[in-house]
Amino acid sequence: MRIFFRRPELVVQPGAYLPKRSISQPDRSIFQPRALDSSDPTQRFGTLQPQEVILGLFGEYVRRDEEVWSGGLVTLLGDLHFSAAASRIALNRVVARGLLSRSKEGRFVHYVITPKLEAVHEEGRRQVFYRSTNVETGKEWTLVWYSIPEEVRAERGRLSRWLNFRGFGALQDGTWIAAGNRQDDTIRLIERLKLTPYVVTFVGKLPSQFDIRNVVDKAWNLEELRKMYDIFMSRFADYGQQKIRSGLDSREAFVLRTRVIEIFREIVAHDPNLPDVILKVDWRRREAIDLFQKLQSELKPAATDYFRSHTITEGS
Repeated sequence: MRIFFRRPELVVQPGAYLPKRSISQPDRSIFQPRALDSSDPTQRFGTLQPQEVILGLFGEYVRRDEEVWSGGLVTLLGDLHFSAAASRIALNRVVARGLLSRSKEGRFVHYVITPKLEAVHEEGRRQVFYRSTNVETGKEWTLVWYSIPEEVRAERGRLSRWLNFRGFGALQDGTWIAAGNRQDDTIRLIERLKLTPYVVTFVGKLPSQFDIRNVVDKAWNLEELRKMYDIFMSRFADYGQQKIRSGLDSREAFVLRTRVIEIFREIVAHDPNLPDVILKVDWRRREAIDLFQKLQSELKPAATDYFRSHTITEGS
């Protein structure tokens, strides 16, 4: 027997049951779908991707061996403005990538985290959630160079995406660089993708007289990164106030926390993770990091309750 914790509002269209608030409240557009201008890069930034959201939700709210009911998960993805069709396609693709396993009992479908996804979650959380304490000094650098044949193009794409998400910058096609010693993690990934014959990675130091900013400007776009931090603050700064957060219901806490995490995850993928004194950029990075840590931590209890009450099943 399975008990499904399902609430009546699951049958309501996303956004239809949001409480009304006075105009004195902060901009609540993050809880509503919006039309995007594809020619405006500031609008494209922060647009959630369904596969990445799914992986993030499992990492945040699901324990090993727990079963997640597909119907509840699709509804919660609807709260984030993904259609049911897009959500199911994304779930199928995540299963095809070996990151979730699927089982069926009668008409109910459930998903479970695979060991492969556990490894991804461990690395991803280090990259995003501990950003405030792990700033590199610029004394060591990891360089990755590869020339991968066409017949293993899929693995080449996975390697590139991994390097980009982990804060590597591309000096040119096939040549990536990151501050700090990333060799162990990189070698593990290369071995897992069976790309060892095609990739060279090493750790070294720049000459003392060399301007680190010269390397940074070749591999990262700090002006675009500055705009990302500004956008993050403009969207979420008001929610740093306790009196505003306390007015959110559990659904809104879930939606807000998911957006905060996914958008911040996108930002740190473009950040060289070097001190401001080296980068010499006048930006709001420190404010954004502090706000991220506050919001993701303080919204977590309500968001967790909302997610798990809709999706987790218990067997007896």
